[in-house]
Amino acid sequence: MNDLHFVRDAVHGGPVPALTLPEQLATMQAADAVELLSELELADSIDIIAGMSRDHAVLILDQPELHSAAAIIKALPIAAAQELLDAMSADRVTDIFQDLDPETRGRIIPGLANETKLALSKLLRYPPHTAGSLMTTEFVSVPADWSVARTLQHIRDVERSRETVYAIYVIDLATKILLRAVTLRRLITADPEASIMCVGRDVAPVTVAPSTDQEDVARLFRKHDLLAVPVVNDGNQIIGIVTVDDVIDAMTQEMTEDTLKFGGMEALHKPYMQIGFLHMLRKRAGWLGILFLSEMLTASAMQHFEGELEKAVVLTLFIPLIMSSGGNSGSQATSLLIRALALQELRLKDWWRVAMREIPTGLVLGSFLGLIGVIRITAWQMLGLYDYGEHWALVAATVGTALIGIVTFGSLAGSMLPFILQKTGFDPASASAPFVATLVDVTGLVIYFSIALVILSGTLL
Repeated sequence: MNDLHFVRDAVHGGPVPALTLPEQLATMQAADAVELLSELELADSIDIIAGMSRDHAVLILDQPELHSAAAIIKALPIAAAQELLDAMSADRVTDIFQDLDPETRGRIIPGLANETKLALSKLLRYPPHTAGSLMTTEFVSVPADWSVARTLQHIRDVERSRETVYAIYVIDLATKILLRAVTLRRLITADPEASIMCVGRDVAPVTVAPSTDQEDVARLFRKHDLLAVPVVNDGNQIIGIVTVDDVIDAMTQEMTEDTLKFGGMEALHKPYMQIGFLHMLRKRAGWLGILFLSEMLTASAMQHFEGELEKAVVLTLFIPLIMSSGGNSGSQATSLLIRALALQELRLKDWWRVAMREIPTGLVLGSFLGLIGVIRITAWQMLGLYDYGEHWALVAATVGTALIGIVTFGSLAGSMLPFILQKTGFDPASASAPFVATLVDVTGLVIYFSIALVILSGTLL
């Protein structure tokens, strides 16, 4: 980290090192250099990348954490940008192109190497968040009749043009069908004269289709402890591989988006400090507006029970308690179910089992909170801390019973909402905590005052 501080000082007018800034960053780990560039102004980052050697610039631009990569490529001279893109990994080039405007794409594409153009034409046609959009076309494949020695020599010849070599994929020479995946460890320890087909385990390799969702790809990596998985077409011919680092980056981004959705706003897709003021407002205002309009139903519910509130003002003291308890129980249930659905611990058909589990859970939790509420009212009355009136016992019974009903409803509604969203094609993470709380708030008031009408009728009401 001393290097980071040293370069920061130099950028901001501190002591200048013997090396230039690009040379200084070139001596650092790529991740540390990216961390620094992300803190600098875009103009400074562009100058630093432009002053680096091609290999070092490619190493940094290849890092997904460098969110300004597309802006840097756009600002560089066309020839320099094309040279860097040709040297980068195909999947990273695709990511950058997706962030470029059509005009810039049109200026850059004609001068790219044919291999880069071909990779882009393949990868850009796959939808986001799929195996096809994550994969790279840079992998090592060999015919089934090759020996171990010939395969090792081939790896030495092509290694610099491949993103990574976790495994070697053995294909049928005539049909190009994927036959086997041989790990580099098994290849190195095998007899050089042995056939490559004798090295790998005689089992079908784990594969995915290009349309496979990235969450399903991540589950395969976790299930089989993979470092890479081949992507195959309908004819079982390998068209690319997804590597573990790409899966981690994709899932980190998806978890960030889900977290933002659960907080009641749209995904930002960029670091917080890189989001413009107006863009931030647009991302947040929509959900806030929807939630505000929903909360108006709460006001409508209270207006409906205006007469009861006038007769028994004491009931208003417990409205915040009632609303928060229902919203909290609903948010708990929603969080549990979103996670369970994401991990495929549950399927849509399991909604009935979940409901039968959440109803008794809600009853017990509601009884627990209701008991606390009754004890609190009783203690305050007995100790003289507050006078709830001559019918304080009925008020306590109303609060206790209402909590049972509201917490039970909150648990049931919060657990069913993710199922409903998934069934209708929406992301279950859209069942944000504020949305669930708003839903339960309105219903909670209706339950509270309905129970009050039953218990307090003929006394306070």
